[in-house]
Amino acid sequence: MSSLLICVAALLASGLTLFSGFGLGTLLMPVFAIFFPVEVAIAQTALVHFANNLFKVALFGRRADWPTVLHFGLPAFLASLAGARLLLWLADLAPLAAWTLNGRHFLIHPVKLVVALLMAAFAAVELRPEAKKIGISPRYLAVGGMLSGFFGGLSGNQGAFRSAFLIRSGLGKEAFIGTGVVIAALVDFSRLTVYARLLGSEEVRADQGLIVVAILAAFLGAFAGSRLLRKVTLRFLQILVAGMLFLIALLLGSGII
Repeated sequence: MSSLLICVAALLASGLTLFSGFGLGTLLMPVFAIFFPVEVAIAQTALVHFANNLFKVALFGRRADWPTVLHFGLPAFLASLAGARLLLWLADLAPLAAWTLNGRHFLIHPVKLVVALLMAAFAAVELRPEAKKIGISPRYLAVGGMLSGFFGGLSGNQGAFRSAFLIRSGLGKEAFIGTGVVIAALVDFSRLTVYARLLGSEEVRADQGLIVVAILAAFLGAFAGSRLLRKVTLRFLQILVAGMLFLIALLLGSGII
């Protein structure tokens, strides 16, 4: 059941991310978190996310604007190291609180609470129609890279900040896509080096097959999404997915999952 749900989530999320404004990691991580500790779920999602981004780099990377990759991507790469290390530190902290419902005991862990708040915040940003119009001066590309990379390392959510800073950087549509996927792959590689301990954990090693199948499902979703790109209006799906993110954030932050 866990394998089926994770693979379906990877397929749908990878397809939706092409036109819904939500990232693959934003949608897939909560599903992994239902079955695994949240820090392990983030590491597993990072593997799928990285592989999917490499697939996109193969498709669009030649269109990237490399000066922008340097000025935005390098700060993002370095900041993601700090965000990933903060995740590991939070994972080792004692629970903040405990509560009981119908005889069941639930613990509120700092790492789950932080990730839940970030998920809710990014879902709220994505829901706002004007979010797609937000742009920031190119002179602040390095600052945008640091913010995008830090939150990418901490929770896997980097797309909202990256888009806000790159959308007004003077790039054409194809260069915008190519530059974004190259930077995303850089951040994924950076945080995976920090997640090495988690990636070598028993939970991850025991489910390598699941990760491979999830990666293949993500590839299929990206391909299917590209074929449907011109045929689907997804405002309703954005609202639906955001609502699901808020729900999972609530369950995660309260310790239920």
